[in-house]
Amino acid sequence: MVLSHNTLDVFYRSPMGALPAGATVRLRVALLSGRMPERMDLRVWNGSEHCYPMHPLGARDGKNIYEVQLTVGKEPDLYWYRFEAYLDGEKTILGAPGDHTGCGEGVMGSADSFQITVYDPAYTTPAWMHEGVMYQIMVDRFYRGEGTEALFHARDGQDILLHEDWNEMPLLNISENGDNFANDFFGGNLEGVRQKLPYLKELGVSVLYFNPIFSARTNHKYDTSDYMRIDPMFGDEAAFRRLCEDARTLGFRVMLDGVFSHVGDDSLYFNRRGTHGPHVGAYRDRHSPYYKWFTFRNWPDDYDCWWGFRTLPNVNEMDEDFRRHILNGEDAVVKHWLRAGASGWRLDVADELPMPFLRELRREVKAVSADAAVLGEVWEDASHKVAYNQLRSYVLGDTLDSVMNYPLRDALIDFLLSRKTSQAVVRDLSALLQNYPKPFLYALMNLMGSHDRPRILNVLAGNDGNNIPRAERAAHSLTQEERMIGTLRERMMLRAVVSVPGMPCVYYADEAGLEGCADPFCRRTYPWGREDEKLVAYYRRMIALRRAHPVLRTGECRYVAPCSDVLGIVRTIEGGKDALGNPAQDACAVTFINRSAQGVDLYLTTADVLGARQIVSDTGEIFTERGGAFSVHLPGMRGTTYFAQPDECAADA
Repeated sequence: MVLSHNTLDVFYRSPMGALPAGATVRLRVALLSGRMPERMDLRVWNGSEHCYPMHPLGARDGKNIYEVQLTVGKEPDLYWYRFEAYLDGEKTILGAPGDHTGCGEGVMGSADSFQITVYDPAYTTPAWMHEGVMYQIMVDRFYRGEGTEALFHARDGQDILLHEDWNEMPLLNISENGDNFANDFFGGNLEGVRQKLPYLKELGVSVLYFNPIFSARTNHKYDTSDYMRIDPMFGDEAAFRRLCEDARTLGFRVMLDGVFSHVGDDSLYFNRRGTHGPHVGAYRDRHSPYYKWFTFRNWPDDYDCWWGFRTLPNVNEMDEDFRRHILNGEDAVVKHWLRAGASGWRLDVADELPMPFLRELRREVKAVSADAAVLGEVWEDASHKVAYNQLRSYVLGDTLDSVMNYPLRDALIDFLLSRKTSQAVVRDLSALLQNYPKPFLYALMNLMGSHDRPRILNVLAGNDGNNIPRAERAAHSLTQEERMIGTLRERMMLRAVVSVPGMPCVYYADEAGLEGCADPFCRRTYPWGREDEKLVAYYRRMIALRRAHPVLRTGECRYVAPCSDVLGIVRTIEGGKDALGNPAQDACAVTFINRSAQGVDLYLTTADVLGARQIVSDTGEIFTERGGAFSVHLPGMRGTTYFAQPDECAADA
């Protein structure tokens, strides 16, 4: 007995994807067998098990079809389902991963089942996240602004190094943690960002995401010293407000990095190094108002710290005083900086923060502005993350607006480096389409590079330096051939990222062709005056393409695999409404990425492009249908986007 169910086919599951609470979904299964089963059941699990009898619909294309209507509960939750057929007393089960092409695996007691995400019907996310293009900035490494003196000083007997030459390599200085000490600085500051706003405007980005800018000992600032103080090396609150005001005038939003799971040992709150005086902080005084923020096994030297790093003491996020300081006080941290000009928070290690803390944070942020964003660092499928033996779903409408889209990044890298076929990538990415509610899906941060990974150019060149000793990585550089191949792949990856739902995110200087191995060498300074101008121009063109075509921002999305070396992304707007239900002109865009060195001939039917009789490529080439189909040639290691609005596209190209 063979059962089949395709979660990406509306015949088998309608509606497809995540559901608002209280909705009804029609589920069907096909049976290939000479004999009919005595019984066919739908088994549903959402903490408790329920079974529903399925009804035969008759035969279709040689298959016996069974159907059931399932109405989900009125509370947001995760549901898993599978099909169970009984023949001669034996049970046959169809569940993921089975004979299907749909969403990913079930978890937490139902590992062989298909998932349905049930979210809050009132769940919305800011429109600027759906429409925007993000640019990530490490302030110290972006630009040293005129008119501002950076403050450099020494702490703990360590000289803080100021690089006089902006183009020097970052210093590798191993700390007590076995990590980079991160005590060298280049002098980039908020004024420098403000002075480069015209460049960022010309690039086409609209959201500026800063790595932490609050007072801290290191150059990366993930060891917060004082949440209420801009690091003096970057400027002060007045400089931040001025930057936000000018950015808003030019159409930018500003997103801050919130590090709320731990602080620095040199912080005002802990003060292990004594920087803030002999009697300040939990390490120095058991009667400190901050003492309850931390967990001491044996005060003062034995304390809970982040991943065992003694420089990063963990905080008790649910401590009432900590929550008052960060979340719910009149001038709490998350409120203060929104009122100062920020438009949202990216939460460091969001999957390590307690769910009640995240729910309260969301409420407090939205109370300041319903248009403010809460974006989390979650590296896996955020609908069913298992952390510390607990299932955590961030997509139900009560915690995050969205997350960093590492699954997309990983899938595209694996595809471009020929570690996965396009069919496997389609399956991976279609799972996100199924598991994520649209408000969440269309607000994703679709990153290519980041401060946590080697530069994307190195990664895509197949030479990220991870196989050589850390001490030798500063001198590591790509060969001319590696750089050429890496650049071609970076262009393909960028085209894919601007073609899918969510915010494309550019890590500063990736557009300039900057190389670099893992930390600290992926955190080199922006190479002003030494950019790869052709690559910068390509980034401008791809971002402009996305901004010119609403279908690339809020159209429905599906993935296709014409062959193992070609990945397709189809975006559509039909019936005068986009994927989020907003009025929009009907349109279609099809992006193909060909990773092979050989050209490929592809065919599109008129049905693929909403019945259009002409399509136009993003370079302006017009194709007319013949016999109800279009024949297009995709060169090797290239990508092309085709639109079903030829007149408009030709004008935009």
